[in-house]
Amino acid sequence: MSTLTTPDKPPVRSWLPTMLTLAAIWGCSFLFISIGVRELHPAYLALGRVLAGALVLVVILLVKREALPRSPRIWGHNFVAGLIGSAVPWTLFGYGEQRVPSLLAGIWNGITPLVVLPVAVLVFRTEKFTAQRVLGLVIGFGGMMVVLGAWQLHGGADLVGQLFCMGAALSYGIAIPYQKRFIAGSNLSGTALSATLLICATFQLAILAPLISGQAPPRPWSLSAEVIVSVIALGALGSGIAFVLNVRMIRLIGASMSSMVTYIMPIFSIAVGVIVLHEHLTWYQPVGAAIVLTGVAVSQGVIRTFRSGGDRKIPARKEPSPVP
Repeated sequence: MSTLTTPDKPPVRSWLPTMLTLAAIWGCSFLFISIGVRELHPAYLALGRVLAGALVLVVILLVKREALPRSPRIWGHNFVAGLIGSAVPWTLFGYGEQRVPSLLAGIWNGITPLVVLPVAVLVFRTEKFTAQRVLGLVIGFGGMMVVLGAWQLHGGADLVGQLFCMGAALSYGIAIPYQKRFIAGSNLSGTALSATLLICATFQLAILAPLISGQAPPRPWSLSAEVIVSVIALGALGSGIAFVLNVRMIRLIGASMSSMVTYIMPIFSIAVGVIVLHEHLTWYQPVGAAIVLTGVAVSQGVIRTFRSGGDRKIPARKEPSPVP
């Protein structure tokens, strides 16, 4: 959520290991979800994740002697962001991975940047369409159809499971521009804001998980060691340590360059799915993923199809002033 950039380009060796570590942590999250839903309802798995992540970030705040925000406005916006950016997508990915392989869930996560752009343009007015971006969206949509195996829905991966994963990515796509519009401008540290978000998500899921699952909270000692480790890894690594690494990378190379981690994550999710869980990979899933990531690269300007002066912007309404 920080937009810090550095004027001088740092050497690759100063940030590439961090980027690869971050991609590995987030890419392996789908492995941990797949293991967790074997014994936990998806809502309780998401609850364990946000709770562990919140605890890690609160500890980091204590070490850094930073405080949580006091503004009701910040807490209100983080309550919304916690719901659509953590509670909902992490629960949906759990539902999805009850039906589809973890590697496929990781591929669907890669469509998030394609969702962010139209939501940012049409809903929050924080971005503008250009011919370059529209082309990227079209390419990415085609890739989504390939991943889905739209020509053979009855013989491909479970459609409902894929739709759950797609819904999670759509939720991320709404949450990211929401945070940019209403939260990112705060002068609070990213750690404090993220800890607030996860605390809100923990409160939400503590109420919703029993209602959604129709079950009482599971007793920790009734779970296997691998499930407990998976929950801790999801929260402490995927939602705690990974955020700290992401902030470091943003400060080194800027937010735009840091988003390149999106292109690497599916590689790790596919690799661990095949190697660790022995999941089956059909030919069109990695092909579709490559097309999606190409669309993302085109829409973000990493791959340029138009000259910088040739993009014709599609008019957007004037952006309203931030909510006080």
